[in-house]
Amino acid sequence: MDLNPIVLSIPVFFILIGVELVAERITHRKLYRLPDAIANLSCGITSQLSGLFLKIFAIGVYEILHHNFNLFTWERNWLYWLMLFLLADLAYYWAHRKSHEINLFWGGHVVHHQSEEYNLSVALRQSSLQVIWTFAFSLPLAFLGFQTFDFALMSALITLYQFWIHTETINKMGWFEYIFNTPSHHRVHHGRDPKYIDKNHAGTLIIWDRLFGTFQEEEERPTYGITKPINSWNAVFANFSHYVEMGKDLKRIPNLADKVKYLFAKPGWLPEYLGGYRAAPEVDKAHYRKYETDSTLSLSLYVLFQFTLCLVGTAWFLFKQSQFMLGEKAIITVLISFTVVICGVLFENRPWVKWAEWFRIIGYPVALITLTYLLDWPAWFYYVAAGFMAVSLPWYYALAKDYAGKSRV
Repeated sequence: MDLNPIVLSIPVFFILIGVELVAERITHRKLYRLPDAIANLSCGITSQLSGLFLKIFAIGVYEILHHNFNLFTWERNWLYWLMLFLLADLAYYWAHRKSHEINLFWGGHVVHHQSEEYNLSVALRQSSLQVIWTFAFSLPLAFLGFQTFDFALMSALITLYQFWIHTETINKMGWFEYIFNTPSHHRVHHGRDPKYIDKNHAGTLIIWDRLFGTFQEEEERPTYGITKPINSWNAVFANFSHYVEMGKDLKRIPNLADKVKYLFAKPGWLPEYLGGYRAAPEVDKAHYRKYETDSTLSLSLYVLFQFTLCLVGTAWFLFKQSQFMLGEKAIITVLISFTVVICGVLFENRPWVKWAEWFRIIGYPVALITLTYLLDWPAWFYYVAAGFMAVSLPWYYALAKDYAGKSRV
């Protein structure tokens, strides 16, 4: 299968985000902030790009185990699909739960929880590294005889189900709440309030949380985000920020046994001689402020334009990725990843990003033209490169004159 259901669903994602934006206008609620939404989508982009490499490994391991060690042969009837759904959803629950309960695994999942908003763009805010820690939870299904393609399809559908529950526009849903994961249940999961932390890990069926003691009803609306906000719109840094913090903690821990324990303990754990477990603090809702950065309308429009180009280009690449060699995929992944970093950090007004954007505006068309010539890519890439530079160069020149005096470290 060249395309997975998640890539095929990209147009639907953006239609529904558009619907939520209309609802925001109608209800006069502040559901979106542009830098946050771009950061969320940027993390989604880097996740899909890394998945071109990491998910091949995960699915490959599953296929090897299924082909050589499966214990059962199923007839692909309704019972097969029902059992596959239930077991894949159960595997997701445990993978997700352990991603919250093991420090090392949390570093591969924390990206999804970093946004201080709760809207459909947050559903697309996914980690580039999570599959490294979670793919093994599904491997028992390979031994049980569920075919690789069917498992990959079911896993994608379970992921797709969770898109619509990332919204504040839908309240309680009656009897549906007792069986299925809903926006209300998942809002709890994204809360940083101590009563909500590490609750409601379900993918599709909330019955797993009810069964295994991790269910929490939504009472007051949560405060979203993580207990120590990253305060950055940089999508690549978002994927490594927790490991940076872990590195600092590991330097403080003197003996090897406690270092190893730290890796697999609950996030927040430290040895008693360093103060012990650091519990999540209560949220002071009266004084709590979300991370904000100053940006002009002209800067917002420029970043939105550049990010839209990147989004269209990424979607095209994901639809066509099977036509590229591994090395070509790696080059394109680096170029796209650098772009989403720039789009986020432009909102932060950091000094280096001004020069990095000049480099991108001039360097990308040169790189694209060179690669098109060397790798025999479609000739229309030449026109894309020329058009990009023709629009971006004068626009950013005009913007940079106003931007120069507003930089900060």
